[in-house]
This record gives sequence, C-alpha cells and structure tokens, in this order.
Amino acid sequence: MRRKLLFGNWKMNKTQAESKEFAKESIELRKFALANDIDIGVAPVYLSLETVRKANPDLIVAAQNCHFADHGAFTGEISIPMLLELGVNWVIIGHSERRSYYAETNESCNKKLLALEANKMTPIYCVGETLEQFEAGKTKEVIKAQTLEGLNGLGKEFVSNMVIAYEPVWSIGTGKNASKEIAEDICGYIRELVHELYGDAADKVRILYGGSVKPENVHDYLTQPNVDGALVGGASLKVDSFRQLIENMIK
Repeated sequence: MRRKLLFGNWKMNKTQAESKEFAKESIELRKFALANDIDIGVAPVYLSLETVRKANPDLIVAAQNCHFADHGAFTGEISIPMLLELGVNWVIIGHSERRSYYAETNESCNKKLLALEANKMTPIYCVGETLEQFEAGKTKEVIKAQTLEGLNGLGKEFVSNMVIAYEPVWSIGTGKNASKEIAEDICGYIRELVHELYGDAADKVRILYGGSVKPENVHDYLTQPNVDGALVGGASLKVDSFRQLIENMIK
C-alpha cells in the first residue's frame, strides 16, 4: 500500500527566521502525520534548506530545483553535491513555473532526473498542461510527452521510489482547482504510462495532485484511488492550514 504524502512548495516565500519557526512548530505535526501513515515535507528556498532540516530533522526537506551538472559555469544554479552536503536528498523537478519562466523542457528535466538517480536522491517530478492545452483537449497528449520523455532511461527501482505530481498549470495559484474526477483520470493515466515503461513499478510510485489545494478540498482528492497525496502551495505556508490539510486527509 502506498503511503500518503503531503508536500508544501513554499516557492519564493519565508525568510530563514520564518522557516525556522515553521519547522519547530511542525515537530508535533510530523508526529501526528506519521501516526496516521502520512509522510509530510516542505520545499523551502535554498537559503533555508539547512535551517529547516536542522530545526526539524524528521521533516522531509526538498530543494525546489537543481542543476544536472556537479559543477561548472552556471551562474545562479545549485548542484546536487551542494544539496547533499546540506543533508538534502529530495528535489522538485519540472514545476510549471520553472517550465514557464525559465524555459525548462522535458529533456532538461530528464537530465536532472538521471543525475538524481546517480546520486540516489528522490525527485518530485511535476507534469501538467496549460489552460490553452486543456481547452484544446490536449491534456493527455501533453502529459504523455512529459512523462515518457522525462522518465526516459531511468531505472525501475528509482522510478518505484520517486514521486510524480500532476499540476494543471491553469489551476496553480488561480483558485481554479481541477475536479476530483479530472485529478483521478489524469493521475490514473500517469500510472498507466509508468506501467507501460516500468511494469509493476507503477504500483509503487506515488502520484500527487497539485493546484489550488486547500483544507476544504484535499479530502475529495484523497478519496481517489490513484491520488496518493497533494503538492500544496499557499496553504502550506502556515502551520495551522498545514495541520488542517493533514486532518482532512485522514477523515
């Protein structure tokens, strides 16, 4: 049985002091989640990764991105060895904001995933379609390309332990969330694609839904058989709302 996973993507929010305060307040929250078979984690800005990890060592901490090269002339980038030195071994890859604002492609995401595999790290690989693609009925076409090209060449065991997040771009930060039926349909489709590539690894990979997830709607998503958790933005920034998300996941 796949364990549920709730992950907060803090994006460009929270100073080190604010991150430390959240991490300390979430110590009991993590125990509560664990007692209910839910894993929880957050992805702070780079400056706060070590701060959060030290303040709450049991909380999963992920970087919001990484470069596929170990070092080099890549101004502004962060390498995998730098993350490992901080004790961080989870990374979000291919978030729609990275794809939209920084021209990330399926190919560049694949390079990063291959590098993470080589370093025995865990990715949260994001896929999702734009509003234009959704309205044109191209959702599954887009998802198929992102999944097959992104996972190309990866090993079965690595894929079994990774996380894939379906985040329709048209619902991120807009307040327009996909219905539970849409989330289930696409998460199930992603699992089918993984099965085509890696067989029974598809039964183990955790697939999350993300996109305007709130305490009020998280339960509906988690009732779907192929939705294993949520990747949350704004609702993950406060401990109280994060607690409400967990409480509503276990109802």
